[in-house]
Amino acid sequence: MTEPKNQDLSQASSPAVSHVARRGFLSGVLASTAATTAASFGSQSAQAAEPPKPSVLPPSAKGAQAETGIPPDLGHGAGMPGSDFMVDVIKSLNIKYLPSNCASSFRALHESLIDYGGNTKPEFLTCMHEESAVAMGHGYFKASGKPLLTLCHGTVGLQHASMAIYNAWCDRVPVMVVGGNDMDAAYRPPGVPTFHAAQDINAMVRDYTKWDDAPVSLQHFSQSFVRAYKIAMTPPYGPVAISLDAALQMAPVHLHDGKMPYIPRYVPTAPPQGDSGAVKEAAKLLANAQNPVIVVDRAARTPEGVGLLVQLAELLQAKVVDQGSRMNFPKTHYLSASPTAVRTADVIIGMELSDFWATVNSYTDNNANDGHGINASTIKPDAKLISISSVDLLTKSNYQDFQRFQVVDVQMAADAQSTLPALIEAIRSALPADKKDAIAKRGELQRKSYEEDKIRTRTAAALGWNESPISTARLVMETFAAVKNEDWSLVASEGNVSNWPTRLWPMEKHHHWLGRSGGFGVGYGAPASVGAALANRDLGRFSVSIQSDGDLMFAPGVLWTAAKHKIPLLAVMHNNRGYHQEVMHIQRLANFRNRKVNLDGDMGPVGTSIQNPDIQYHELAKSMGWWAKGPIKDPAQLAAALKEAVAVVKSGHPALLNVWTQPR
Repeated sequence: MTEPKNQDLSQASSPAVSHVARRGFLSGVLASTAATTAASFGSQSAQAAEPPKPSVLPPSAKGAQAETGIPPDLGHGAGMPGSDFMVDVIKSLNIKYLPSNCASSFRALHESLIDYGGNTKPEFLTCMHEESAVAMGHGYFKASGKPLLTLCHGTVGLQHASMAIYNAWCDRVPVMVVGGNDMDAAYRPPGVPTFHAAQDINAMVRDYTKWDDAPVSLQHFSQSFVRAYKIAMTPPYGPVAISLDAALQMAPVHLHDGKMPYIPRYVPTAPPQGDSGAVKEAAKLLANAQNPVIVVDRAARTPEGVGLLVQLAELLQAKVVDQGSRMNFPKTHYLSASPTAVRTADVIIGMELSDFWATVNSYTDNNANDGHGINASTIKPDAKLISISSVDLLTKSNYQDFQRFQVVDVQMAADAQSTLPALIEAIRSALPADKKDAIAKRGELQRKSYEEDKIRTRTAAALGWNESPISTARLVMETFAAVKNEDWSLVASEGNVSNWPTRLWPMEKHHHWLGRSGGFGVGYGAPASVGAALANRDLGRFSVSIQSDGDLMFAPGVLWTAAKHKIPLLAVMHNNRGYHQEVMHIQRLANFRNRKVNLDGDMGPVGTSIQNPDIQYHELAKSMGWWAKGPIKDPAQLAAALKEAVAVVKSGHPALLNVWTQPR
């Protein structure tokens, strides 16, 4: 008896199906299951490369015709499609990757990127969520210094992406966001496309982008796209947005006097430098200071910026407080100091600080004080303050990322890194000849203080070293021990691990630490790590992240993107099984109100615990193509597991370790 064709599931139990067919079917299932169980990680990758098999379920006649039949001749516009020209514009800026979630509103551009552009520069990276796509661009830029482009689908896509755009805004990172939109209501498809269209989709993100536009012609698009790139890449960096009409993508290119629309040549804008008079005034204060302190947050935009900061610090023998939004200053340098250094300073220069007020003041969250907290200055009353910050050139009114107001004696609205050469030369000229001995003595005192700080930090890290769940200090240091012989890059450290990486790891190179999210939006860590790992893959670096549990669950689909596009990354889970910051808030408030916290059987108050059931992050990662292991609860097992994971990442695959940790 022959096997029936195009048989649906209802026929599976029909008497018309022979026992031979059943036995063949069942034996095939058993053989396939055995093969899958015995397969290694490498063989799983090989199996994934096999061509897809057709579905056993027959399509409807209408569906079959739509999916496999020859489409009717809909007619073709004369000349080059507008979306092809858009690809030429994008290619002119040498954008390497385009992480995105596909959508109908930019389908014409999508098709042109693949079939006209050859899916190279940019290469389309398939993402599961728009927030992940933008965050990948965020991480990529901080590892490479080059922006990526992402495409969003109208209103809903941009709403998904908005959190990541806000993080990029707060972190001063350029990302290019193009949102598909059906503008003309007279021709807009009814139903879903109209739900997803708007008069002005960029209105949703305008308060936290540097610039946006909605081109109405292809020439307009080419000028706007190059302008957007130029604006995004001029300090202070930031995200930009373009609303792209679906009809404009479909329209043919119209020649003007026989010529194609032109593509403007990109010429970078020189970063803004500090006013020469203000630079001299700042130099005089620093040169004559008894105890100057340098505080930096995003001052070093490049490796050259790190070198300039070292020059400045050594010239003055001044302590440097690196607040950590970038790797500004080597942690192994004896002038690297803790935030308490500002307390005894007579001159403090802040460079690209996110929050100058918090640098020189303290705030105690005191519930007894009507919830307003207690403010107090932490510096000497006569201390002089200097600020160099490009953010002064781009402050908007609605979102409060500019923080509280701080009076500053010398304030320069300028890019700190670009101003450093002039400042260094001005200080050299202003230094009194009789100050050399005092400056040298200042350096010797700091050497001693630096060594004492290292001992205190290591002693604190050793507490609870052998405890289970694993202490965050041990998690961090075992991870460093596993990667220290690689050209490593800590691409993210989400969740609170008591800042052990920046306190203990010997960070010296600009790519050793890429900083935090900027806006502290949960869900940044996983996709930004993947984006940074993509850049590091091309640069030959080893990427590692300390990945918190709550952050991963905001957008776990990015794990699949990493596996799909072969992006090697070591993700070490800081799995403390809860939103611990909120645990502390609820507990503290309950104590103030003399109430007992409702634990509901978990370790934290209701609404803060990620337990019962416990999430098996290693199984989640495996299901998306990662090598993974866990849960690791015994600290004695951590080193061996890390060694195994490092080998996997070096072979070109992503790897995740699910490690049960202490809360902080």
